[in-house]
Amino acid sequence: MKAILTVLGRDREGIIAKVSGLLYGYGVNILDISQTILSGYFTMVLLADLANATVPFARLREETDALAAELCVEIRLQRSEIFDAMHRI
Repeated sequence: MKAILTVLGRDREGIIAKVSGLLYGYGVNILDISQTILSGYFTMVLLADLANATVPFARLREETDALAAELCVEIRLQRSEIFDAMHRI
């Protein structure tokens, strides 16, 4: 399964390191990533492969929610098929 992870919040050091470290720790492979800073706000969209994840999707979402609180950013993890369906015209 693939997932889309988005991050939005005030820019600060370590956001990419913390997010990628969390994913790595659970066996998630990052397939593609895009990030930018817009007027002091950090934005990132990441495509991840969860095929070898060592935890279920729900647990990974709980972990990203906890990381979001720690970093004071918004992190949203969605299954790619749901993301695609929501953005289909």
